[in-house]
Amino acid sequence: MSPQARRVRFSVGPARMLDADGRSEKLTASTCRAAASTYERMGAVSTQDLADVLGTRETPTLEFKRTAKREGKRGDAIGNAVCAMANDLPGKGGGDILVGVGDDGLPVDGVDTGDRALLALTDLRDDGRLLDRPSFTVQAAVYRGKPVVHLHVEASTTPPVRFEGVVWVRPGPTTRRATRDDERVLAERRRALDGPFDSRPVHSSDLDDLDLELFRSSYLPSLVDPDVIDENGRPLTQQLASLHLTSPEATPTALGLLAVGFDPSSRIPGAYVQFIRYQGTDLDAPVADDQELRQNLAGTASRLETVLRGHLHTRLVEDGFRETQLPEYPLEALREVCMNALMHRNYETSYAPTRIAWFDDRIEVTNPGGPYGQVRDDNFDRVTDYRNPSLAAAMKGLGYVNRFGRGIGRIQAALKRNGNPPAEFQVDDSSWAVVLRKVPA
Repeated sequence: MSPQARRVRFSVGPARMLDADGRSEKLTASTCRAAASTYERMGAVSTQDLADVLGTRETPTLEFKRTAKREGKRGDAIGNAVCAMANDLPGKGGGDILVGVGDDGLPVDGVDTGDRALLALTDLRDDGRLLDRPSFTVQAAVYRGKPVVHLHVEASTTPPVRFEGVVWVRPGPTTRRATRDDERVLAERRRALDGPFDSRPVHSSDLDDLDLELFRSSYLPSLVDPDVIDENGRPLTQQLASLHLTSPEATPTALGLLAVGFDPSSRIPGAYVQFIRYQGTDLDAPVADDQELRQNLAGTASRLETVLRGHLHTRLVEDGFRETQLPEYPLEALREVCMNALMHRNYETSYAPTRIAWFDDRIEVTNPGGPYGQVRDDNFDRVTDYRNPSLAAAMKGLGYVNRFGRGIGRIQAALKRNGNPPAEFQVDDSSWAVVLRKVPA
């Protein structure tokens, strides 16, 4: 094999990647496409002089190393450099490392570009010191007419990457340890790359988990104008993907399971409502009713309304010459509290359900997930942010939410009209609780 042809090899067939020593790893379709693109790009580079392609001066995306020596006064210099390029602090998409080039940009003699040398560098990816493992290629190349080793490192989709427990970055022509602010930037970038949980595919699921008839008959007409549906004539898979209910590869997303899944909790463990009616005022009181609601949005909303109405008592109140039926709690406030809990709860990292505990003197609605984004415990009644933005949009389209950012005001207004005390909010880092007090006798 010629020096120009040696490289980490990618297979663009059945979703596998081959590294330099033939080990394979499963990849997603998108990663395979990215790998193919990298392979083609690197193929073009390997037949050219890299000085013409990458330049002759070190930059945030280009680093020179005289040798492939792994130890030095700052530890493993190659490992640090790969880590820094993978973290991609400047946001350029990764970078390149040339082994066999001095700091002055001139190539050195005697660079080993044999298979054994390339494999030694490739093993850096799999020796367990570089986490999360980035994607990079290793190949022999030419720089200013002389042989060098070329490492091309892709920007990580899960920063910050650590080498031996340390985050390295390259904000300019020098590699250094990341500062606290650097790590904050990388962590925020990771969250942005991940996207909200409700729009991510749930890889343990498939289309059989979705109620496609419900999607066609109810969900689709609620969110898309009927004329648009008729004009577009899109196949079902495209309709699902366009509404973020599946990925482009037809894997249901968290939103798809929550909105039209037969049993969302079978794939998202905490995605259900637990309702308990106590005959008393504390948790030791006898339980009169205990139900788990494990349907999709429409099923949960319908069944929840029936359950709440079944436990809601009214009494006659004289108003002059008229008698008015006054419920213990306004149904409008109950609906708003429960649907907001479903919309804002943390589905990603908690297996706890949304809980509705109905006591003789109050109702407590608790959901996992503390303040999110701009929301804090001292401004939640004025500031709005969305942990599940696609779910919020779906609930608005289905009519379960009237206006964004108005939930607390609507709850308090409904309670006041009915004669109930104001709702009480208990907020901490990991949960929300809303307490509704019974209308005074």
